[in-house]
Amino acid sequence: CANMPETKDNDFTWKDFQDRNNNELVAVLGNFVNRTLVLTSKYFESKVPARGELLEAEKVCLEALAAAPKLVRESIEKYRFREALSHMMDLARAGNKYLADTEPWKHYKTNPVYVGTVLNVALEITAALAYLCEPFLPFTAEKLRKMMNIPTRSWEDAFQHTTLAAGHILGEASLLYEKIEDDAIQQQLKKLEATKENNIPVA
Repeated sequence: CANMPETKDNDFTWKDFQDRNNNELVAVLGNFVNRTLVLTSKYFESKVPARGELLEAEKVCLEALAAAPKLVRESIEKYRFREALSHMMDLARAGNKYLADTEPWKHYKTNPVYVGTVLNVALEITAALAYLCEPFLPFTAEKLRKMMNIPTRSWEDAFQHTTLAAGHILGEASLLYEKIEDDAIQQQLKKLEATKENNIPVA
């Protein structure tokens, strides 16, 4: 979807496929989800912590969260699928940056209430991503909803209210994606080359 032709032709390469998997799905979306769920499991026994006072960082994230569904929907309705996917990934990037900036793992002993707030906001973003990614990554969406222990909802219903309540019990965390190594790409390139050779007409 990120590389599909919309207004002009485009090319698919296995290298680009590898880069997008490793640099976006693994490093951005998967990393954010995994850190959020693992930290919640570690500090709050896999229960959604209560949200306390919101500082500027939390407000910025929640604003991005509130805007994302409309941005994704409007882009899809205009058949701008790459743009829609980019808006979804931007929310995951915002979540990643939020965790990197707040560093909740450094503050639990001194300020567990604030760590609870940070993870509450991060979990709200994670829950929203479980619905936002459905048009592009339906299997990921299903897996993520199970990890968050949230139901399947229609697009309109999913964003009409706060998804999670304090004390909501999460499912078991697992890695959303695995890194694709160079040897796996080489195997695909060899298959492609073999297919080309088999298709060469015999004189």
